[in-house]
Amino acid sequence: MGISFWQIAIVVLIVVLLFGAGKIPRLMKDVGSGINQFKRGLKEDGKADEDSDEVASAKLEQGKESAAATTAERSAESESKDDKKVANG
Repeated sequence: MGISFWQIAIVVLIVVLLFGAGKIPRLMKDVGSGINQFKRGLKEDGKADEDSDEVASAKLEQGKESAAATTAERSAESESKDDKKVANG
């Protein structure tokens, strides 16, 4: 039971009547450019994921360093407060 030539011809005739012969090439061009943009977007998204992973790991390292610095500052502040308390008696 496949699709016969006459069925394809009728579908093509209906498409031509609906869209007009001049719009069909423009429509196909738009579909092709849409597919190309979609493929480009997928490639860029893959690159963006790799870049974001690198940025995230760099931020994680910076966060660890700043957390260590903050902890050192807090301990230094608490030691100076303890020294003041001892001095004040």
